[in-house]
Amino acid sequence: MKLINGLLVLLITLALVNANGAENLPQRYWPTWRGPLQTGVSSAGSYLSSWTTEENVLWKVDLPGIGCSTPAVFGDKIFVTSGSGEKDALLAFDWDGEQIWSNEVGSQIKGKHRNGSGSNPSPVTDGKFVYCYFKSGNLAAIDFTGKTVWKTNLQQRYGNVSLFWDLGNSPVLTRDSVIVAVMHAGDSYVVSLDKKTGNVNWKIDRNYETPVEGDHGYSTPILIERDGVESIVVWGGEHLTAYDVDSGKLLWTCGGFNPDNKTYWVTVSSIVIVDDVAVVPYGRGARLAGIKLGGSGDVTESHRLWTVHEKGSFVPTPVAHEGRVYVLRDSGQLVCVNPKTGDTIWEGQFPRRSTKYYSSPVIADGKVYAAREDGVIMVANIKDGFKFLGENDMQQRLVACPVPVGNKILIRGEQQLFCIGK
Repeated sequence: MKLINGLLVLLITLALVNANGAENLPQRYWPTWRGPLQTGVSSAGSYLSSWTTEENVLWKVDLPGIGCSTPAVFGDKIFVTSGSGEKDALLAFDWDGEQIWSNEVGSQIKGKHRNGSGSNPSPVTDGKFVYCYFKSGNLAAIDFTGKTVWKTNLQQRYGNVSLFWDLGNSPVLTRDSVIVAVMHAGDSYVVSLDKKTGNVNWKIDRNYETPVEGDHGYSTPILIERDGVESIVVWGGEHLTAYDVDSGKLLWTCGGFNPDNKTYWVTVSSIVIVDDVAVVPYGRGARLAGIKLGGSGDVTESHRLWTVHEKGSFVPTPVAHEGRVYVLRDSGQLVCVNPKTGDTIWEGQFPRRSTKYYSSPVIADGKVYAAREDGVIMVANIKDGFKFLGENDMQQRLVACPVPVGNKILIRGEQQLFCIGK
């Protein structure tokens, strides 16, 4: 099974070659919050392990409002969602830190969690349009000149989202559509819209009876391709499910993630996929499971490969790199796991503090970057086990993922966007 992101790799490659030259293909391409393959990995480049808010800062810019989304990058443009006054906005910057344009999509609903905002979902791009989604329900396609192609409001169309905290799942692109999963204490659903027009292709209900808060979902789906056929894997409501992207047909479902009916086992961390295995954190960080992809119907009994305790993550999404999965636990423990067996290969520990990790880690240049909520980014070498390299204090709250592209690291803080490099 081949993991893809949005458009076919060939189309993306051609677009990048035409726009920026072949030499920039691996450097300036981070189209979703988890990178080119939705694994949290930058495949090329050399990246710093030490900086301050002044040293090794190429530029920094003030943002118009609070937002927790991760920037998306395509060629010479950096895209960031943010609050702007009372509006939801998408901003475009160049690589000198100059703002190119800003598009106010619609009225904002502000965040209520200390690490939340109205702009938690991250933008995603296919090289032609940028798709942005907000807590307000605003969903829009905007072209690279800043012009609105289409927009809608999912909550006005399908009802308000009833979550304890701020909406957090990002939209996902297929060849022809943009897909959003809405999982809450109400009528949960997955909806597919045409990328060019915003017309609804299909909308399917996704409701499961769970204990309190078990039906609340903040995780982002993953797109996979098998034998040229795309499907989307959705994690939430104590079930892992797959749908055909063309029709919305349910292909298979896997449950059994809360056999003791625990309350408040909300889904925050997203899954990560290695080959044919989905690695699923659940139980508020208490557990980690490996689920074989594929099959049909209910695969709960047949496709669970392994389950381990006290190795999962509650908020940060794991990283998949070179056949291994790296799980950042909320207290700063980093666990390297064999996705085929669930066995622990090694464990490391970042310096402990009372603050937690809400940002998902990324891997670049043989190093893992992990941002703590108090604004400190930890760095460790993982080429041969765990070797702590140091910490970098950005002096403002951090929830977005660091973005390593083109030998530079973009860091989106609560108030500013930084570009780190030599």
